[in-house]
Amino acid sequence: MNNRSAEETKLNILEAAQAVFTGHGYAKANMRTIARVAGTSVGAIYLYFRNKEELYLTLMRDRMKQLNDRTGDALCNIDDPREAIGVFISLSIDFARKHQGMIIIQGRELGFSFGIDLKREFLLERCRVIADIIRKGMKTGVFRGCDADEVAKIIFNMLRGFVVSIAIDEDALFAPEAYVDLVLHGLLRRNSG
Repeated sequence: MNNRSAEETKLNILEAAQAVFTGHGYAKANMRTIARVAGTSVGAIYLYFRNKEELYLTLMRDRMKQLNDRTGDALCNIDDPREAIGVFISLSIDFARKHQGMIIIQGRELGFSFGIDLKREFLLERCRVIADIIRKGMKTGVFRGCDADEVAKIIFNMLRGFVVSIAIDEDALFAPEAYVDLVLHGLLRRNSG
């Protein structure tokens, strides 16, 4: 098997795993079902992953990387910090909605401490991106002066609240536009006079 084929097989397994985990839940998902959905053998899955936990953690890592990559790609050509905050928030909320099944599993079956080191690393990276946007906004005079790192934590944790609400109460979900509006009106420099 060449490297390209091996990578395609691994990605296929991850896609199948997400479908099985989302459809059956973590506890009821098994490697045999994942193999069937992936169109491969159970043995092939074990070539890539030692067990179900490692497969799930790899899936989490892959989805976090996808979101970070999409965010980086989307932000690279945006000069306006207001637009950048809006894009960051919208991408984050849309991604959470798209992967709602995985989030529900985290909240209801595995607990939010599952994969905590991976999540901590992800949180720090996401907060860094927000803080950089805020610093740029302050430097250009679009945003008022503030502690960019602290505000980034607040913005990110509000997003985390959205994610947790997916697992607990789907009726509590809100529109990205409403969130962006709330955040920006708290950050925009007020005109004097």
